[in-house]
Amino acid sequence: MSAEASVALPSLLASEGCPSLVPTQHHRSGVTFDLKPLSPSSKYVKLNVGGSLHYTTVQTLTKHDTMLKAMFSGHMEVLTDSEGWILIDRSGKHFGTILNYLRDGSVSLPESQRELEEVLCEARYYLIQGLVESCQQAMQQKIEGFDPMCLIPMVTSPKEEQKIIASCAKPVVKLLHNRSNNKYSYTSNSDENLLKNIELFDKLALRFNGRVLFLKDVLGDEICCWSFYGQGRKIAELCCTSIVYATEKKQTKVEFPEARIFEETLNILIYETPRVPDKALLEATGGGGAHCTDDDDGRERRVRRIHVRRHIMHDDRPHGQQMVFKD
Repeated sequence: MSAEASVALPSLLASEGCPSLVPTQHHRSGVTFDLKPLSPSSKYVKLNVGGSLHYTTVQTLTKHDTMLKAMFSGHMEVLTDSEGWILIDRSGKHFGTILNYLRDGSVSLPESQRELEEVLCEARYYLIQGLVESCQQAMQQKIEGFDPMCLIPMVTSPKEEQKIIASCAKPVVKLLHNRSNNKYSYTSNSDENLLKNIELFDKLALRFNGRVLFLKDVLGDEICCWSFYGQGRKIAELCCTSIVYATEKKQTKVEFPEARIFEETLNILIYETPRVPDKALLEATGGGGAHCTDDDDGRERRVRRIHVRRHIMHDDRPHGQQMVFKD
C-alpha cells in the first residue's frame, strides 16, 4: 500500500541525543498511517528524490547551513511514504552531487555546460551557497576560456598571402570570390551559386575553427576559386567558374560543387601534423599528368587542379542538331 503522510521530524537530532517520541497515528481518507520519528539510535535516513533513492546520515544532511538542515531539524514538514522513505519533490539526477558536497565540502563538477547549469539550479533550491559559488566560478571560467570568434583574414596582396600561408602550421583553405572581375554577364543561377559558395565557406570556417586557417581573397583573377594548402604548399585548387558560349554572346557560369569542396576540406586535414614523406611512395606516384611545383630540395610536388566543364551552347541550332560540349 502506497500513501503519503505529513510528518514533523523532531527538532533535536539523533546525533545530539534527542529523546524518544511515542509513535502516533494519522488518519486521512479513512486510512491509518503509523508515523515513527527518528529514534536516538537512528543513523541513516532514506530519501526518495524524484524516484532516485539515497541512503545518508542525519549528520551529513545537517552539516552545512542549508534547506536540508532545516528540513531535518524540525523546522519544516517533510513527506514520507508507507515504507518510511522521505519524499523530496525534485529531480534526483544530481542529488548524489549534492550529498557529496555536503559530505566533503567540495565536489567534481560536470564538464557539460548544461549539466553544470542543472547542478547550479539544484544548489540554489537547497540553499547550498558554497556549491552555488563553485558552479558560478566554473561557468565563468568556461566563458573566459571560450573564444566565440572565428577570425578570417582578408588577403590584400599576393605577398601577404604567401607570408600567411608559409608561417601557418595549420592547413589553409582560401576562397577567392571577385564578382567584379568579369566582363561578361552571368547566367541565371550564377549569383545564387556564388552566394552558396560563400555561405559554405563560412560554415566550414565555423566547423573547423582552430584546426584549419580560412582565408578570403577578393583581389585575384578568378571569380570563384577554392585553394587548399598543407604544410605551406598548395595541395589542390577547385575553380567554380566557366564561360558559357551562347548565340553571339558569352556568359559566366558559377557552379556550386558542394560535395567536392567538402571532400577537399576533409582531405586537407591530413596536413594538421607534419608527415615524414615516403620516398618509395613518392617515386611510385610522382609521374605524369599533373601540374607540378618544385620544392627547395628539387623534388616535384603535384597540385590537383579541378575545373568546371566549359560549355558551347547553340540556341539557334537546327532541328535534330546535337548540343556540342567542349572542355
